[in-house]
Amino acid sequence: MVFVNRFHVDAPHIREDEEVIEADFSYTTTKVSIDNDGATVRPVSETYTFRTLREVPKLGVMLVGWGGNNGSTFTAANYANIHNVSWNTKSGVKEPNYFGSILLSSTVRVGEDHKGKDVYVPMHSLLPVVDPKDIVIGGWDINNANLAEAMQRAQVLDYDLQRQLIAHLESLVPLPSIYYPDFIAANQSERANNVLGGSDKNAHLEQIRRDIREFKRTNGVDRVIVVWTANTERFAEVIPGVNDTANNLLLAIRSSHSEISPSTLFAVASILEGAPYINGSPQNTFIPGCVQLAEQEGVFIGGDDFKSGQTKMKSVMVDFLVSAGIKPTSIVSYNHLGNNDGKNLSAPSQFRSKEISKSNVVDDMVHSNQILYKEGEEPDHVVVIKYVPAVADSKRAMDEYTSEIFMGGINTIVMHNTCEDSLLATPLIFDLILLCELSCRITYKTEDMNKFEHFHPVLSLLSYMLKAPMVPNGAPVVNALFKQRQCIENLLRVCSGLPVENDLRLEHRTHASSRRRKIMNGNGTQEVSHRILAHDDKSL
Repeated sequence: MVFVNRFHVDAPHIREDEEVIEADFSYTTTKVSIDNDGATVRPVSETYTFRTLREVPKLGVMLVGWGGNNGSTFTAANYANIHNVSWNTKSGVKEPNYFGSILLSSTVRVGEDHKGKDVYVPMHSLLPVVDPKDIVIGGWDINNANLAEAMQRAQVLDYDLQRQLIAHLESLVPLPSIYYPDFIAANQSERANNVLGGSDKNAHLEQIRRDIREFKRTNGVDRVIVVWTANTERFAEVIPGVNDTANNLLLAIRSSHSEISPSTLFAVASILEGAPYINGSPQNTFIPGCVQLAEQEGVFIGGDDFKSGQTKMKSVMVDFLVSAGIKPTSIVSYNHLGNNDGKNLSAPSQFRSKEISKSNVVDDMVHSNQILYKEGEEPDHVVVIKYVPAVADSKRAMDEYTSEIFMGGINTIVMHNTCEDSLLATPLIFDLILLCELSCRITYKTEDMNKFEHFHPVLSLLSYMLKAPMVPNGAPVVNALFKQRQCIENLLRVCSGLPVENDLRLEHRTHASSRRRKIMNGNGTQEVSHRILAHDDKSL
């Protein structure tokens, strides 16, 4: 295998200049008609033209819950990368990295070289992506600890690394945040010393909007993305006439209705300021009125709930079992963790929000196979979360998958997963931010459209990083992990002019292609689909 850092596509369907990359793509799907004789499947093709702006903006990121484990780890780790801070551990010296981010630490295959070796490039080289080291970070928190104190309180990063980062972080102080005790666990009250006063929710909305504008002006950033990485809230009740439409939602905020949550207020403020908003917790921030407002304003939203450890493994395991024709009959998941997220989740209403986001992750895979599952049949699915302070951020997850196999047999798989919670979640924040920003620079047009348009405001492209992915109304929800990743890779491929990866590999499976390859190699030449410009070959 060969690894290179950069590539260029040489093909008639792609046009490039200093400002844009424009690529034509023939998108083929199938339409199915079902009648008494079965199904008739008809391939349907449509030509899309994707246009990507080359120039990356100066990007600002504002985190809600900036002083929490995820927010402080995100900030500290990025400063470690910016300043190339290495640190000592009992197992040796460690260097900063972005491991766990698919954009920054994974590769994609772009083809074969003249020797028949696969050529790989970093995923982030497919299209121009913001350098994470250039991101300006700010945000809000209900606690007034500066980011150095927050990092030390979180106990996520090694001591020697923390020691070297204190000077970079102690001047960073969160803005006052919104605190409505009814929406988070009562055990969080002792942290709430940095909150917006009063109970006027419209005043709180306007203050958050001013904070976003001021952050953008002070730091000279071109675009701001807001990410909720604060505590899990209870579910808000969806009430007709209150939060079911955009107009009703804005009126309910003006009247300070009790069912308007802090996370929804932050989302509305972001949307009204044209700032994409990503919900990293499982509560129903995006009630119908909020989604409608995003659609009206044309601002991206994405959610819900960072998918980092146990749930990600579940989406892999169930996809594997069902795809293999094996029938999961019960899935029992037990977690215990000791960080502040675990403390908040010890309250029943907040746990219920998390339980919902974890439980729905297998639905699409189960419903895809009616050979295994009859109408209405589903596996038993149980989720338990317990707060155990002693384990801190090192979450323990135990799963038991019981499946029916051939001729009534039973197969049981038991998995124990120790995962440093924030060190798995933080790289997802980088992916969510960078993909969201990139999506702001991509537009598309079909043959029957007069102008280029952006993707739907509900940015389902982010599903790989989220437990309960949001999709546009009426669209199917995909939870299978590798389908989600393939969607990201293929979109980046077609926007850069590469074909989608189909894994047919016919050049290695047919006699004709084998003979042709021998002739080409004998002549010392072989046609390659694109020219590699920068040769920094490494064995993978």
